[in-house]
Amino acid sequence: MTTLKSRLREDLTQAIKARDELRSSTIRLTLTAVAKEEVSGKTARELSDDEVQKVIAREAKKRREAADAFAQGGRVEQAEREKAEGVILDAYLPQQLADEELEQIVSRAVEEAKAAGAEGPRAMGTVMKIVNPQVAGRAEGGRVAATVKRLLAG
Repeated sequence: MTTLKSRLREDLTQAIKARDELRSSTIRLTLTAVAKEEVSGKTARELSDDEVQKVIAREAKKRREAADAFAQGGRVEQAEREKAEGVILDAYLPQQLADEELEQIVSRAVEEAKAAGAEGPRAMGTVMKIVNPQVAGRAEGGRVAATVKRLLAG
């Protein structure tokens, strides 16, 4: 069974051999972020696939935010590169939930929270606690929170 980290290493080797600069630099930066995470804390350790996935998700989010910032600053070329790096990283992450799927999960959680007596804006925390384990890694926190707010207000 190959780990996510070893898959990244293999893909890096292939990208270097193929002289794919964008892919190799993106994967190299991600492996560096993984290594940094492994040595942070009191003792160095090997990250689990789930932890590596969280690092990749964080890196992908950074790329999206940078792409937006570059686009707003009129730096189209940099924005395009950041987007392209994000797409490369997304390939290592679980399939993101479609808006309809996310809405169904949140809607069920809102019903569950209401049944437990939590309603209105104060139910946000309760609903998030129900939803987060179900969507872990498949929907960004901000997107989940916005959907929860919208359905609670509805």
